[in-house]
Amino acid sequence: SVVVTTSIAGDMVTAALGDLVGTRLDVEVIVPVGADAHEFAPSARQAETMENADLLVVSGLGYEEGMEDIIDNAIDAGAAPFVLGMSRETSEGTDPHVWLDPVLMSEVFATLPDAVATATGVPITDVEAPVNSYVGLLTELDATIANEFATTDPAARNLVTNHDSLSRFADRYGLTIIDTIIPSVSTSAEASAADLDDVLTAIRDNDVRAIFSESTASDQLAQALADELGRDVDVVELYTESLGEPGSDADTYIAMMTVNAQRIAGAIR
Repeated sequence: SVVVTTSIAGDMVTAALGDLVGTRLDVEVIVPVGADAHEFAPSARQAETMENADLLVVSGLGYEEGMEDIIDNAIDAGAAPFVLGMSRETSEGTDPHVWLDPVLMSEVFATLPDAVATATGVPITDVEAPVNSYVGLLTELDATIANEFATTDPAARNLVTNHDSLSRFADRYGLTIIDTIIPSVSTSAEASAADLDDVLTAIRDNDVRAIFSESTASDQLAQALADELGRDVDVVELYTESLGEPGSDADTYIAMMTVNAQRIAGAIR
């Protein structure tokens, strides 16, 4: 039994384990597509599923705010943790959105075979082949994203986002986060009138061309800011907290990351 907290990590783990899923391993995802894991509260049945897991895959770094106690209980009950953020220790302002850096994810997933073998008893050699193939796809994904931004003007790579979720992506691909509507790495925080005034000033001073909203949150504030500016500033939706719905252009991790890069690059060109 492999239990994963988020839809994004669930897709990654399922893809990385390949044909082992459904034959020798069961993978269950707790947070449904379209939901924000920052505040998601599992049901009693989901909490029991987490506690009965052999391997529990979590983001860590304080990301799963609404289920920290349940994660702790599951680990105490014997579930082996596999943490995408490497450590469950967090400090104020640490960006927990580690999956938005595919290079970091390739490093993390390279350690998955040992974790799966230790927790489930499946021989590590059987796990290594599909995981290594997936790590190769993550390396290709990084190159695809880097190529997408290679044709953009470095002076135009200034972003304003809904909340502080893209800093790892920005650091990896030479972008600059000028400001965020919600000044926090968590969507559970709120923006004040002063915060919004600061965002407007940042957009004007840095000739920002787009405000990036998120599929799991309302874009009402972003649209209000765009209207207030009185010039052509697009509001562009990204996938940061969840995959897109099945059949959409973001229904896998690799597709999600690719479309995010395309939308960002297109908006700043």
